[in-house]
Amino acid sequence: MKNILLKLTFLGVFGILIQTAAFSQSGSVSISQDNRIPELLDLKSKMAANNELNDRYKIQLFYGSITEANSVQSRYRSKYGSWEPSIVYESPNYKVWVGNFRNRLEADRALIQIQKLFPNAFVMKPER
Repeated sequence: MKNILLKLTFLGVFGILIQTAAFSQSGSVSISQDNRIPELLDLKSKMAANNELNDRYKIQLFYGSITEANSVQSRYRSKYGSWEPSIVYESPNYKVWVGNFRNRLEADRALIQIQKLFPNAFVMKPER
């Protein structure tokens, strides 16, 4: 009796496995996209790397002479590494800008940390 139950159980499990394999489906997916999409993504990443995307917020650390701007920039780099500083010339002075923040909230969070070393820093949105 045990032998018959064991054989029936084995046949039942084997039958279910065979049936599942026989009725399973296989398929393939093909994605078609415009050939210009990779080019656009590459262009956007280059623009983001060069800080050329508009509608971004920055933090201004300094406004004045080039020697002081270089000093502020090196002092900033020695303390913070998260946001890349840049010196921008606006006749007749130089500005030290930090970051390229997507929204005001990100810029304000960074400003809280930066103001510990640069108390006159402020958030701005350049028009260029």
